[in-house]
Amino acid sequence: MLLRHSDEGTSVNEPKILFVGPGAIGASLAAWVAETYPAVFVMGHGASQAALRQNGITTYAFDQPEETRRTIRVGLVDRPRDIADADIVVLAVKNYSLAAVAEQVRGDLGDRPIVVSLANGIDNQRILPQFFSKVIYGVVAYNARRDEPVVIGYRHKGPLVIGTPDNTLQDALGLVKSILGRACPTEITGHLQDAVHSKIVINLTNALDALIGRGARPISNLAAYQQLLTQALWEGVQVVRAAGYREHRIAGIPPFGLLHLVAALPGWLTRPLFERRVRGMRMSSMTQDVVLRGAQDTELESITGYIVRLAAAHGVAVPYNRAIYRLGREKFRPGFAPLSSEAVLAAVQEERAKL
Repeated sequence: MLLRHSDEGTSVNEPKILFVGPGAIGASLAAWVAETYPAVFVMGHGASQAALRQNGITTYAFDQPEETRRTIRVGLVDRPRDIADADIVVLAVKNYSLAAVAEQVRGDLGDRPIVVSLANGIDNQRILPQFFSKVIYGVVAYNARRDEPVVIGYRHKGPLVIGTPDNTLQDALGLVKSILGRACPTEITGHLQDAVHSKIVINLTNALDALIGRGARPISNLAAYQQLLTQALWEGVQVVRAAGYREHRIAGIPPFGLLHLVAALPGWLTRPLFERRVRGMRMSSMTQDVVLRGAQDTELESITGYIVRLAAAHGVAVPYNRAIYRLGREKFRPGFAPLSSEAVLAAVQEERAKL
């Protein structure tokens, strides 16, 4: 189904929202909002910008691809200043690109707009206050995959959790929720750091999956992969708890109690369920970046590296995440070839021997 978007009917009182970074999350959110809200604009670059101009944004649900497939055309800008009166700027870029993008937005739009960051991790909380005074942080709790520029598959629409570290900007949070809530369920939280760290734990999956190329090639040993994944996630839970963060329950994210259970039970007991879950898992964005595109810039430092450093600060042993982090730093570069699950598990044993 082709849906058309035009700003011709935009009211002068309708806040204008600019999405910067039309990857899997940014493009899907922009398209969903634009289905019912006219004042939506998107800025990409390169192949994404060309595809936006020619085709618009296409989204579909993984489990019902034909029934849910939608294509929508959105307002398109080449630079932030092309929409100089933007009220909200959603930065849907990863932390390793955030400073450069923030500098461009600040140079073009000044400190006028509300800025919303959808990056994983906490580095955005260090970077963005250097450029803007009104910053909202979002935790994205749905999986999406870019099949090609601005063609996005997703499992569920949302949810999103938004907030500020000091619970200020309540009016701005309400405005952002009223607009993003058109795309998917959106919650304002008074416990942002708990929500951010609960998501960081789940994001520990990404570096492991990139190392073994899950989704790009068959898993060499399912039992080894299960051990690696369940133990890496449980290490993450122990680290964030030791650092004083509490679990923030978010729909679609496994609770800490379940992560403890699957890490503690014998692998053979939970393997049938685990195998079914793996069949339903999609290729992570880090796997696409590293395995398919040969990218060297990844979220390794802001997710797994952060957990390893936080563990060291609080005296928590994390041999699984230390091994994954070390291998990622060594291997993630152009020409990377995925490792076997057994090779990663051997690296864990090396880390254990150092304890």
